[in-house]
Amino acid sequence: MAHSALPSFIEDVWNASIVPTLESYIRIPNKSPAFDPEWQAHGHMQRAVELIAQWCRARPIRGLSVEVVQLPERTPLIFMEVPATGEPAADGGDPGTVLLYGHLDKQPEFTGWIEGCGPWEPVHKDDKLYGRGAADDGYSAFAALTSIEAVQREGRAHARCVVIIEACEESGSYDLPAYVEHLSDRIGEVSLVVCLDSGCGDYDRLWSTTSLRGLVTGNLNVAVLTEGVHSGDASGVVPSSFRILRSLLGRLEDERDGTIRVKDLHVKIPPDRKRQASATAKVLGKRLLESYPWLPGVKPMQRDATKLVLARSWQPTLSVTGVSGIPQMQDAGNVVRPFTSFKLSMRVPPTCDANRASERVKQLLERDPPSGAHVTFEAEKSGEGWNAPVLSRWLEVALNDASSAAFGKPAAFLGEGGSIPFMAMLGEKFPRAQFLITGVLGPHSNAHGPNEFLHLPTARRVTECVAHVLTAHAAHSASPERAVKAKRAVKAKRAVKAKRNLTRAATKSARKKKPR
Repeated sequence: MAHSALPSFIEDVWNASIVPTLESYIRIPNKSPAFDPEWQAHGHMQRAVELIAQWCRARPIRGLSVEVVQLPERTPLIFMEVPATGEPAADGGDPGTVLLYGHLDKQPEFTGWIEGCGPWEPVHKDDKLYGRGAADDGYSAFAALTSIEAVQREGRAHARCVVIIEACEESGSYDLPAYVEHLSDRIGEVSLVVCLDSGCGDYDRLWSTTSLRGLVTGNLNVAVLTEGVHSGDASGVVPSSFRILRSLLGRLEDERDGTIRVKDLHVKIPPDRKRQASATAKVLGKRLLESYPWLPGVKPMQRDATKLVLARSWQPTLSVTGVSGIPQMQDAGNVVRPFTSFKLSMRVPPTCDANRASERVKQLLERDPPSGAHVTFEAEKSGEGWNAPVLSRWLEVALNDASSAAFGKPAAFLGEGGSIPFMAMLGEKFPRAQFLITGVLGPHSNAHGPNEFLHLPTARRVTECVAHVLTAHAAHSASPERAVKAKRAVKAKRAVKAKRNLTRAATKSARKKKPR
């Protein structure tokens, strides 16, 4: 799909239409329901949905339909359909639907934004658009529709496309299964999934995500008193809730190097993922570490680049993301506190059963509490990880061709440390589908934290790459090779059926001849 007009068209749409709309989107504090329980009353989510849906409806895409679907007591969802263009599948069958996915809900503000920047005010610096949600993942609806529009403008074919933009991803996508079930007939049989909510190792090529870690979260609480007591009176008598909590964490994690001690939370890493990790380590080199805002003198948990790539994608890790029961320093008195609570966030390997992992963590933390302390682990909803199916040859070629055309370099493959619960669900629902999981969250883009930015040149090039892949998918569906393979598959099925029938006939005949 070598089109000189394609990059310029996409750049024009981004500059003239997408960026101004994204600026308006950044100004809307539509935090995900987990961070804004009163989201319905506040109305920010509805404003964001209407802003994006209005932009989508105005695009000159043949056959486009845009609908805001909202089930009772659930976050809204933008559902878009575009009928197929071009030749039908070579084998006469259904080439399937391309499902393009993104989300529009946001993480909370966070602190530490650089001077002049903030979560709800768009700021341009160099090639970056700062503000909460543009990169994670507000750009996705715009990129998805623009890629489809670009294919149609070039007079190229694409399969039927369905675009889903949800509003609950940052809360674990707990509303999405209900929508997938509700819209199942309209979604159809998916043959290609394009997810625009992932990361990139650098801004120099297209990155395809090969796996996602699962997530186990919960609140660990250790209580020893009904109220705080003067430390001069109680210390040395009443055990410290913090010390007990710290010892409990030692059951999960080796405090010296962060290794997770629980064998059930480890898996055997597939050989192909190890090979890809090694290749990724060579591509990124020192940039793998340079992408983090280190303080001077701080060292990484290990030095080997390949091991670091695998550590953030296939190894379990523990993070403490919240604390309760500990006052701010200016408010701290000489008191033995009655309780300490930590919010734990555990990333588990892609193929680890997250629900079982959660049960194992709860069992480990609550058993035999030291000093008879009251220990509870209140598990939150677990998120399953995901490991991509084997990459079809046509998609592998398409990814490299697309990346070479848009970026000037072949595609690269990376396991991501984060979670996209929707992918595990889709992988189970559409086991024959191929996946392109990509995104714009590269070095220092800092989604969820301060100074989140969208790297605009990468966003434009990713849009171009998706257009290439849509065209390649349609060409594959219409290719003579697919027809030949389909005929072989039909012939093989008939041969198996004929053999089965012969076996049954022979068995039946033998039974008749058997003497009574």
